[in-house]
Amino acid sequence: MPTTPATAAHSSSNGTADAIMLELVDESGTTIGTAEKLAAHQAPGQLHRAFSVFLFDEQGQLLLQRRALGKYHSPGVWSNTCCGHPYPGEAPFAAAARRTYEELGISPSLLAAAGTVRYNHPDPVSGLVEQEFNHLFVGMVQEQLRPDAEEVGETAYVTAGELAERHAAAPFSAWFMTVLDAARPAIRELTGPSAGW
Repeated sequence: MPTTPATAAHSSSNGTADAIMLELVDESGTTIGTAEKLAAHQAPGQLHRAFSVFLFDEQGQLLLQRRALGKYHSPGVWSNTCCGHPYPGEAPFAAAARRTYEELGISPSLLAAAGTVRYNHPDPVSGLVEQEFNHLFVGMVQEQLRPDAEEVGETAYVTAGELAERHAAAPFSAWFMTVLDAARPAIRELTGPSAGW
């Protein structure tokens, strides 16, 4: 992936991991500061910028990922194609493309903004809180997936009907239905009415 000023500032040349910083925002999405990632998620949570990606194949099936068991937040649960946080100063679109490549080893053949949604979802298992101003993106994937096992435990392409069955039978991230419902108008525009989204 190309290096931008925002990503370069978060790359360590000596191999040590720097603290991951998030962009704090107000209710309108205007940046008001920064906070360390884990601190921003500790109850009651600090409102911060995030993104969620929904990628589909040519048959209109949604690419889901099951989060790796080693993740500190919501490990082992199913969620949308990719989600995460822009670095301070990084455009949400650039962050969405970057993390999709880092987690799944793919670059979407199409990626388009699909609005924003603001939510507050506590995670009953970890006690962490998702207070997020989330930028939504929808797109297409035409490449072979190459998931990073430290990020992704499993992937699956599902139809709308299969998603409903899977959602009833398996744990999903606390934010999944909120972001999916907010992205549905753009998803329907992308996949067409016959896909059932």
